[in-house]
Amino acid sequence: MRMSHFNAMRFKRLWSAIVVLIFIIVINPQSLLSQNAQTSDSLKVTANKVIVETDSVKKEFEPSPHKATLLALVPGLGQIYNRKYWKLPIVYAGFGVFAYFAAFNQKLYVDYRDAYYHSFVNDGSPPVNEYEEKYPQSFLMDSKNYYRRNRDLSYILMGVWYALSIVDATVDAHLATWNVNDDLSMKIEPAVYPGLYNFKPGGGGVKLTLRIR
Repeated sequence: MRMSHFNAMRFKRLWSAIVVLIFIIVINPQSLLSQNAQTSDSLKVTANKVIVETDSVKKEFEPSPHKATLLALVPGLGQIYNRKYWKLPIVYAGFGVFAYFAAFNQKLYVDYRDAYYHSFVNDGSPPVNEYEEKYPQSFLMDSKNYYRRNRDLSYILMGVWYALSIVDATVDAHLATWNVNDDLSMKIEPAVYPGLYNFKPGGGGVKLTLRIR
């Protein structure tokens, strides 16, 4: 009787151990899988975050054409906004050249004008400058008009240069956002064309091929 009771207790303990072992085997893989899934999700989130941050860092500067145009009203600011710093010397050199010629022609215009008008004065006063002393009235008048036209032309060209600097800043801002695709290509090559139905000799020319995918 004691042996049967001992065997029953032993069997119960063995069965309990088996149940616990099965429970561990069944439950633990699920917890491990859930833990691995959470780890994988966290890694994915981190990776996506890194990619987003990397993309934000690598994102190129895209200037606004409207803002570039407004800033270009002050010579050079549009080029600075577009980060085309190498164009600044060109912009200011153009203004400097036209300003120099405008001032140069203005000075000679004033000198010849004064000499021309003073040449009509017969009060015995000495010439106002060397031009009145050297040249006749007809030459003084022609020179006065010549340098006045050159002065006005210099101011006009300066205004054109100012407008071109604004257009340059606007076009640069537009081209910064222009999508240049590798699928766009243009090929120029010489070509030989056969005669019409072999009755006329052929001719040569230029072949232009534009490919858009």
